[in-house]
Amino acid sequence: MQLSPFKLERYFARYEFNVKYLLCSSDCESLSVGDLLAFEPGAEEDLKRHWLGYTESRGAPSLRKEICRIYNSIQPEQVLVHNGAEEAIYLFMQAVLKPGDHIIVHWPCYQSLFEIARGLGCEVTTWEARPENKWALDLDELKGSLRKNTRVIVVNTPHNPTGYLMPKADYLSLNTLVQEKGIQLFSDEVYRELEYEPADRLPSACDINPEAVSLGVMSKAYGLAGLRIGWVATKNLPVLARMAALKDYTTICSSAPSEYLAELALRHREQIAGRNLRIIQKNLSLLEVFFSTHAHQFEWVRPKAGPIAFPHLSGTEIEKFCHDLVSNSGVLLLPGTMYDHPGNHFRLGFSRKNMPEALKKLEDFIELQKP
Repeated sequence: MQLSPFKLERYFARYEFNVKYLLCSSDCESLSVGDLLAFEPGAEEDLKRHWLGYTESRGAPSLRKEICRIYNSIQPEQVLVHNGAEEAIYLFMQAVLKPGDHIIVHWPCYQSLFEIARGLGCEVTTWEARPENKWALDLDELKGSLRKNTRVIVVNTPHNPTGYLMPKADYLSLNTLVQEKGIQLFSDEVYRELEYEPADRLPSACDINPEAVSLGVMSKAYGLAGLRIGWVATKNLPVLARMAALKDYTTICSSAPSEYLAELALRHREQIAGRNLRIIQKNLSLLEVFFSTHAHQFEWVRPKAGPIAFPHLSGTEIEKFCHDLVSNSGVLLLPGTMYDHPGNHFRLGFSRKNMPEALKKLEDFIELQKP
């Protein structure tokens, strides 16, 4: 299998740990190990006693039981734990696709959601979200893209990088469509629980569609990327079994301390996600003022969920603007070209506590660029 370089990850490898302000982070504010252990009396001593042998390949039963609480109808045997979401994406594509298959992918998107399929020799069609439609997806356009050999449709909602949240009626129609057509739905739900209006939260695909595979991870809504724990949940046991067999050739199992800490965090997930949502809401109010003040230079579609948006820049080529900004102000934005998006957009992340300081640095930079 031939895979093209992962543009976004190579970009972050260059900058992420060498700048002060990450104004494009896709994950939320993190916690220290001490912060996490403080949620429960005795947790620190329990961690010290935690066995450091191999863990179960499918994930610790107690961790999978805790993951099930995120869903309405999923049982522990319907969950497979991975080392982050990336491994789960990779193994899903390997498990269900073969050369010549057709896959439709919600786009712009995280590169692995289409690149792995392409590397396997599949035909890839993008289901494009467009700014003139406020990043909404067109179900009729999707139906027009279907082929006899369409095997998988990938959807990501809440969406990276736009913050779009699919309306419930459209989401239910999508799940009905794939079941009628016998197409596998891969539902990237890593930003679920970060809806600005709780009533807008969508049901998980794995709860309403017996063939769908839902993707979850500790890094996004919970901000615990360093644990490297992700998972898939599905009632489609043949797909789950194929993914489990393939995992024997990748990581085999997860880190024992990470599984312990992930389980602990999930017992308090509402508190952790709620804290991150409060950071997001506070920073959103600052962004609304920023985009109103600089409307001549920036245009955005206000997101409906999650910690990121995908604004448009006028007047300057986006890669140059991002390079000049990080070089002069130590503030990192992600140019939309890292998604192969041609619209002079950039990813903006607003889930960090230091976002107001980073935004002020961006404003200072803009003022210095004025003639």
